[in-house]
Amino acid sequence: MNLSNLKPAEGSIKNRKRIGRGTGSGRGGTSTRGHKGAGSRSGYSSKVGFEGGQMPLQRRVPKVGFKNANRVEYVGVNLDILQALVEKFNLSAVDFETLKAHGLVSKNDIVKILGRGELKAKLEVKAHAFTATAQKAIEAAGGSVVKL
Repeated sequence: MNLSNLKPAEGSIKNRKRIGRGTGSGRGGTSTRGHKGAGSRSGYSSKVGFEGGQMPLQRRVPKVGFKNANRVEYVGVNLDILQALVEKFNLSAVDFETLKAHGLVSKNDIVKILGRGELKAKLEVKAHAFTATAQKAIEAAGGSVVKL
């Protein structure tokens, strides 16, 4: 190693044109900022969605409907899915942890058992909510319902 083969470390030199270094540099004068106005000043930053004083899109478009802030969003799991789990993994009880382990719900979900399909297995089902048809079908198959 000698002085003739020294090089800067990989990635330490950025290959970009420096602005504001005189008119001869090709990026001098206004330094790519245009003439006058807020955008030419240091420290300028516009609001998200700012359209140069024109009425922004989110204010031009009419607001529609109503969003209930207190709405409880359930993740539905049908009886046919429970039956498939029972047949595949030979379960006698299904709870939140079982559903989470098999990728049907995530950790912050609220589970509601729905009545689509047919349940033949005797199951103890633990969930946050049940539809009336699902509850009848589980109990008719000899299982039990536990609300969390």
